[in-house]
Amino acid sequence: MVAYVYILASARNGTLYVGVTTDLPRRMYEHSQGLHDGFTRQNNVKRLVYAEAFSQIDEAIAHEKRLKKWKRSWKIELIEKSNPEWLDLNTI
Repeated sequence: MVAYVYILASARNGTLYVGVTTDLPRRMYEHSQGLHDGFTRQNNVKRLVYAEAFSQIDEAIAHEKRLKKWKRSWKIELIEKSNPEWLDLNTI
């Protein structure tokens, strides 16, 4: 099973959210439609700006936990390495 760590943003350099899922298309649909109450819905955080695949869910969860502890500037650097335009990867 493939698992994904992903980062959503409200806009370029906007509010960031780090998550993990085994079904990225389903999870992005849920975020885009605001199906769950919580941080992403309250802050309009819907743009998928970073995603990384892992072969094991436990590896993905461990990486998600590490990223959540990172400084904001480090997360922005990570995003800009692979997505310098902050494109919504969910629409590509």
